[in-house]
Amino acid sequence: MSVTLASAESTPFEIAQAETPADTHETPADTHAAQPAGEVHTETGVAHGGEHASGVFPPFDQTTFASQLLWLAITFGLFYLLMSKVVIPRIGGILETRHDRIAQDLDEASRLKAEADAAIASYEQELAAARAKGNAIAATARDEAKAKADAERAKIEASLQDKIAGAETRIAEIKAKALADVGTIAEETTAAVVEQLIGAKASKAEIASAVKSAAGE
Repeated sequence: MSVTLASAESTPFEIAQAETPADTHETPADTHAAQPAGEVHTETGVAHGGEHASGVFPPFDQTTFASQLLWLAITFGLFYLLMSKVVIPRIGGILETRHDRIAQDLDEASRLKAEADAAIASYEQELAAARAKGNAIAATARDEAKAKADAERAKIEASLQDKIAGAETRIAEIKAKALADVGTIAEETTAAVVEQLIGAKASKAEIASAVKSAAGE
């Protein structure tokens, strides 16, 4: 009863002042409810009530294309700087090192090939020289053997000639002796035959003359 009387005794200004806080203070739920559907929140930049209702994949959301392009440009710039400052110089260094190594290997291979060719040429030259020397030695040995054989043959021929001459001399002596013996035998035989035929001995001169005459006929 006292509260009712106090309220009745209050002035219209006090009543209005007392009602103002009740009208102005709203709960957060009432505030969010009072905002129209699809309104963008100032803090998040995302429309309330639209993220679940639209069902658009975020990268394809047209409302975020600008930020996506910005981040794409930033990412591409960073990637370009990374490639131009770090990756490409390293790759270039690796390629240069590989190129230098390949060039060195090719030079080494060329040097080894040149050395091998020089060794083969030297070997062939030495082989040709050895063959020529062998042929010269063989020719010299053949000539020496031929000369020695000719000397031995000449020596043998000379010895044979001496032996033949000696044999001929001995044959001539034997023949002369034999002929002399034949004459004597003929004379003796003639003397014996004459003695048997005529019963008288003939002189040696007559018998020798008769033998010579018979030999001359």
